[in-house]
Amino acid sequence: MSTSNNIATIAIHGGAGTILRSAMNTEQERAYHDALTEILSAGQKILADGGSALDAVSKAVSMLEDCPLFNAGKGAVYTHAGTHELDAAIMDGATLAAGAIANVAHVRNPILAARTVMEHSEHIFLVGAGAEDFVSRHGAELVEADYFHTEARHAQWLRARDQEGMLLLDHDATSQAAGKLPAAEIAPIDPDDKFGTVGAVAVDMHGNLAAATSTGGITNKRVGRVGDSPLIGAGCYANNRTAAISTTGTGEAFMRTVAAYDISARMEYAGLSLQDAAQQVVMDLLPRYKGRGGLIAIDAQGNVALPFNTEGMYRGYARVGAAPVTAIYK
Repeated sequence: MSTSNNIATIAIHGGAGTILRSAMNTEQERAYHDALTEILSAGQKILADGGSALDAVSKAVSMLEDCPLFNAGKGAVYTHAGTHELDAAIMDGATLAAGAIANVAHVRNPILAARTVMEHSEHIFLVGAGAEDFVSRHGAELVEADYFHTEARHAQWLRARDQEGMLLLDHDATSQAAGKLPAAEIAPIDPDDKFGTVGAVAVDMHGNLAAATSTGGITNKRVGRVGDSPLIGAGCYANNRTAAISTTGTGEAFMRTVAAYDISARMEYAGLSLQDAAQQVVMDLLPRYKGRGGLIAIDAQGNVALPFNTEGMYRGYARVGAAPVTAIYK
């Protein structure tokens, strides 16, 4: 899925993994397409009204966080201790300003909290109770821990806890569960052990870029573990000179390769196109380090790249003046 046009555009993702048609019924599949379309439309409207790329990605990711289909915010997975730890990052391509939070347990919308850190703190990255205290003093909505509970996520945690050592991507567990569980219990997006991440990238009418990434982490993860999602350059990166990128997948591989920044570097220093740089990182570099997953990326000309090396990735894009496009499988 690659295209180009000199108009404002937004792209989003809801995680990658072994997403098989046999693992979802028509109703579940439609629910994902509908959610992706609704979220794209909201971001598209902001851009159409002359809003900033930063506002568009903030809105899109906050909506992804509020949707229990995705592993972020309301749909966050459980840690080994049966708790929730949320991470997020956001970056402004015009200024390279960035904000990130990690290991928060009471912030309803981690991406808005990350933006609060970017706009109101002298720091870039805050974690845990200190992050919650800071963002709450700047108006972030805090919730009780049970806000993040969903039956599907809880069931996945119990299965993962009983199968210690499993390491699966976002949707791998869903596919493995197909045929073993009632359809209603197959949560369309989680790991029974590896990442479910959401993200958005956008370019606005002024050619400014922004990227945002948010996650509930890994099902049954060790308490205190932080992956690539809130790390600038690994899970999130934006620079008007090159591109805006949000990643999803085996976080440690994205961290080792600084995957999001590497796309920008290949464009800036080697003169590669967005599409070529994204393809090289996802299809050539990441697999060397057992990296599975994908990313969404957009440049200042409105070129969009949505590569992934797994069986599927929940994704879509919307240009101002055109109908949103969504996809799940290869």
